[in-house]
Amino acid sequence: MYLSVLFLSLGSVQFLFAQTTDPVSPQVVKAEYGVHDTVFVKALVINGELIGGREIGEVLVWGGNPKDAAKYWAQWTRLRNAVYLTYPYARSAGVVMNDVNKHLENIKGKAERKKYIKSREKELRSSFTDKVTDLSIYQGKVLMKLINRQTGNNCYEIVQEMKGGFTAGFYQTLMFFAGTSLKQAWSPSQDHFDKQIEDIVQEIDRMYYGYPAANTSTTKK
Repeated sequence: MYLSVLFLSLGSVQFLFAQTTDPVSPQVVKAEYGVHDTVFVKALVINGELIGGREIGEVLVWGGNPKDAAKYWAQWTRLRNAVYLTYPYARSAGVVMNDVNKHLENIKGKAERKKYIKSREKELRSSFTDKVTDLSIYQGKVLMKLINRQTGNNCYEIVQEMKGGFTAGFYQTLMFFAGTSLKQAWSPSQDHFDKQIEDIVQEIDRMYYGYPAANTSTTKK
């Protein structure tokens, strides 16, 4: 009775959770105003009371220092934006790279492998390289992790296969002075940063690519 009076006095119900020993499925209640006006609202039967209401989104309660919360959300937002930006590039590159690796399994000669890789280089550039030249170092780090996720190989291994060990070493040195590495590992089960990326990727896959994801994550131990 008290719940009923409270919700009616508020006028618009924002949130409703209650327990009952006799749970009842949500139902729609029709309220008529005049002859032609009909308003449909969701309602629950709670202990025999018919109560209108609607659900609101999840609310995070942070029990620590507000400054720590602000720092956490700033870092999370930065990572989420980077994943949203770079994941489509990683998917496109992954399709080409995985196809190249599949064909290279049947090509043993070094000269033949080099010739085949050269024939696919233009395709890789058009689907990937030319689109990521303006990425920041942080975004590039995320991209390299996502490429590892999509292909099962870190970027050092990919460059080494396509351009040789000298070129791979040269770019690895450049990455070192930039504060990152071509050898970005991918282990969401062991690394918190990778786990955060994986959670965001799963969100993108559900929203834009369908679920389950077209490419499953690869964990290296």
